[in-house]
Amino acid sequence: MKLFEITNFLEALAPLNYQEDYDNAGLIVGHPNDEIHAALVTLDCTEQIVDEAIAKNCNLIIAHHPIVFKGLKKLNGKNYVERTVLKAIKNDVALYAIHTNLDSVHDGVNAEICKRLGVLNTEILVPKVGILKKLVTFCEHKDAENLREALFNAGAGNISNYSDCSFNVAGTGTFKGNEQSKPTLGKAGVREYANETRIEVIFKAQDERKILKALFQSHPYEEVAYDIYALENKLQSVGSGMVGELSEGLAGEDFLRLVKGNMQAQVLRHTQILPKQIKKVAVCGGSGSFLLKNAIAAGADAFVTADFKYHEFFDAEDQIMIVDMGHFESEQFTSNLLIDNIQEKFPNFAIRLTEHNTNPINYFI
Repeated sequence: MKLFEITNFLEALAPLNYQEDYDNAGLIVGHPNDEIHAALVTLDCTEQIVDEAIAKNCNLIIAHHPIVFKGLKKLNGKNYVERTVLKAIKNDVALYAIHTNLDSVHDGVNAEICKRLGVLNTEILVPKVGILKKLVTFCEHKDAENLREALFNAGAGNISNYSDCSFNVAGTGTFKGNEQSKPTLGKAGVREYANETRIEVIFKAQDERKILKALFQSHPYEEVAYDIYALENKLQSVGSGMVGELSEGLAGEDFLRLVKGNMQAQVLRHTQILPKQIKKVAVCGGSGSFLLKNAIAAGADAFVTADFKYHEFFDAEDQIMIVDMGHFESEQFTSNLLIDNIQEKFPNFAIRLTEHNTNPINYFI
């Protein structure tokens, strides 16, 4: 298949505008029109992973972590990042990363952790802002239903569990076309008064091009009047971390055993075990210490994540048990999540899971 076919699917699964500002998700090496015959999925992209892809005849590597976070000014192989990128380019291997955008979606990295820990009734811990926009447009009353339908079909008007959401107000519009105009109503050079409906719909920012295409194709006017507003509303299905509940409460030590076993962690770092059962659980794949206050505010009994610094453990204030299972351990099953989704969409496409453990941290136990 063409590379853009699989990247378009991945970006529908986890849109690029969901990634954090510091991130570099998306196509890093390769051209969208390249022919792709097999893909290798991994948590990290390293020289060893590129060698594995070459040996397995995979010309696409899909990694969770981007090999390039910051701009490269030179490519002379002085570090592992440059060497990995050079090797991929020389061997026509495309590199794609799906990182914090996959962390942010409701069925992404954090949902996989919750599934493995048996955390149910999950919600996004900190919903994301800046994702929603509003379209306002105007048309004759008789055309309003067709226009609304076209906008709904393009993806506008979806709010949580509801679809076909819009707000409509009747009013009077005025216009006067010049000698070059061809107005749908009235005549050029004459001020016209039209009985119109003002239509308002919300949409996701990544759908703007699709929404505008539907607007222009379905609107009867020669010149379409419309406004687009950026909204500060939170999108409840997208954001950082996740919180939910276990089917039954567990003693602190039993919960630690659950995390260690189900997440295949060699060691756990944690705050003191509190004299209460663990029932409500917050999780965050990767570095999640920035969400500690949110986990406490959500009433979580435990917060499972990675990369807590020494002094940050004190911030638990005996209100919550912090469980740090390691960065790799928290995200290691992301590759399985990606493979399952890709195989469901492209059942005949060759996709393979790496055989290498890319965890740079070793444990002496």
